Amino acid sequence: MSYQTLLFEKKDRVAKITLNRPDEGNTVTLGFAQEFNEVAKLCASDRTVRAVIITARGKMFCAGGDLADFSSQGDNLGNYIGQATALLHPAIARFHRMDSPVVTAVNGVAAGGGLGLAMTGDIIVAAASAKFVVAYTAAGLSPDASTTYMLPRLIGLRRAQELILTNRRITAEEARTIGLITEVVADDELSTRAEELALGFAVGATKAYGITKRLLADSLSTCMEAQMDKEARGIVESAPSHDGREGMNAFLNKRKPEFTGE
Repeated sequence: MSYQTLLFEKKDRVAKITLNRPDEGNTVTLGFAQEFNEVAKLCASDRTVRAVIITARGKMFCAGGDLADFSSQGDNLGNYIGQATALLHPAIARFHRMDSPVVTAVNGVAAGGGLGLAMTGDIIVAAASAKFVVAYTAAGLSPDASTTYMLPRLIGLRRAQELILTNRRITAEEARTIGLITEVVADDELSTRAEELALGFAVGATKAYGITKRLLADSLSTCMEAQMDKEARGIVESAPSHDGREGMNAFLNKRKPEFTGE
């Protein structure tokens, strides 16, 4: 299936989504939101997809919302943005909670909604030249794309307040230091490293990954007793599964496990 704003391919149990409007900074439009929502559904429903990579073509990962496109909407602007977020936000949530781990490979600048897309990754790998900036309030806008949910969880409230209100641009190395991203690699190693990580996840225990992702997503808004109850239900579900039994057997017999994702 072909798309206008992104590329989508599947290989070796890995789905790769590449933002594909490099001349426009891979900015977010209603059309992009529609297509991103569609591929999120495909990734979540396809049992053969056991890892996902999100990356971009060109010099920018994503410069956020397409302000020229927004401005052209005139009096319909509020409705237009509402339609876009109604598609983009469920897609981000789907990646956040699906079983398959998501790796984002950030090349260039991730700004505004692009930062939200970058934070969709369970693992965020950035090129050494990458930059990160929240950007919304500089354009008279409030954040979306999960920014006010994810940013305080990753870097703490005080740092999130500073970056959101001042729009200070930070380097990939600072982003790693404060916990915004996972890893920094040389620019020419970004694609290789993202694929290496995704291929590792693609042969892992997919069901256990999914349960773990959802436990972590809920951990900061759940009391200890309720969280342990969720943990108990999770391990009761994962232990008798094929991969749970295979993982324990492989460990006891000192061999490499062969996970099926079931």
